[in-house]
Amino acid sequence: MSEGLSDRDKAARLPEGDVVAILLEQHARIKELFTTVSSTQGDARKDAFDELRALLAVHETAEEMILRPVAADTAGKAEADARNEEEAEANKVLAALEKMDVTSAEFDAELAHFRQSVLDHAEHEEQEEFPAVRAACTEEQLGKMGRRLRSVEKMAPTHPHPTAAGSPKAQWMTGPFASMVDRAKDALSRG
Repeated sequence: MSEGLSDRDKAARLPEGDVVAILLEQHARIKELFTTVSSTQGDARKDAFDELRALLAVHETAEEMILRPVAADTAGKAEADARNEEEAEANKVLAALEKMDVTSAEFDAELAHFRQSVLDHAEHEEQEEFPAVRAACTEEQLGKMGRRLRSVEKMAPTHPHPTAAGSPKAQWMTGPFASMVDRAKDALSRG
């Protein structure tokens, strides 16, 4: 990937529907949401955090299920395992943040630490995983992965589930059921 470009600029240079382009766009949105959560108050802050939480839960699940198995073959098993371990830890922190009062100093401190770990994680993906996957796959394969990623996102949980995080097999086994529960919980909390 080109240095100095934003995630959106990098994504715009890739074919539409390319799995890496989709993930880069999501990285850009995640960064925006962290800024929004940090700079707002009250209901706006809660709403921004809810959107961030849902996006991270869906994004990480889809990466583990679609990108990570390919990355294990292209970037190496150690690289894929390291990203899965980071995602498992992030899931635990996200679950803890979800239970906190978004107006508390404790939330602010934990959010700042969490933001940095998420940004570091994304940087590793963008520097190690994404280039290896793009180099080893055809445009057709990358497009197919992008379509599969979008399909998985539609059935991925919208809340953190630390027991499944970091394990693609566990995500495939528990993801659809957890998603039904999460989406029902989301609907009830909105209405």
